[in-house]
Amino acid sequence: MPPADPVHAAGTADRVDRGVGLVRAARRGDTLALHDLLDHLTPYIARICRPIALDDGPDATQEALVAVFTSLRSLREPEALYGWVRAISVREAVRVAKRAGRARPAELADVPERGDPQLAADIDDVLARLSPAHRAVLVLRDVEGMDEESAAALLGVPTGTAKSRLHRARQSFRKAWSA
Repeated sequence: MPPADPVHAAGTADRVDRGVGLVRAARRGDTLALHDLLDHLTPYIARICRPIALDDGPDATQEALVAVFTSLRSLREPEALYGWVRAISVREAVRVAKRAGRARPAELADVPERGDPQLAADIDDVLARLSPAHRAVLVLRDVEGMDEESAAALLGVPTGTAKSRLHRARQSFRKAWSA
């Protein structure tokens, strides 16, 4: 599966160029460009926040948009927009998920039996059983296509920690999925 990064998706060079242009205009004080930039980034941010913050994905998306808005002047290189926004989005999604009390994963022994009508055997259900830290590294690696070193840097943890979290997250995901 190709990375979900807007830079790598087909036909997105124009969107990336548009994002960079909007950043430049917004930093010059163009409020309409700032509004357009936030509208432009919302789907990208939501795609990152939702699998990490789950039901609180919209809240995490909103928090990330506020952080982008308030920190836009700190973005040194407009060309680094999507990496910078990704870092903010992951940080806010993990923070919102922890605040919502989802920091403690569900016990995998409590997974309903196959065929149980309570079991919605979909990715969201399985992701909900992981801690925010495990969801974050799993999303960055397997959805966003980042390598372990980049994911670790983005999460602010050592590479070994990211690798072990990824291993545990994948192991827990497989166990919950096949239950």
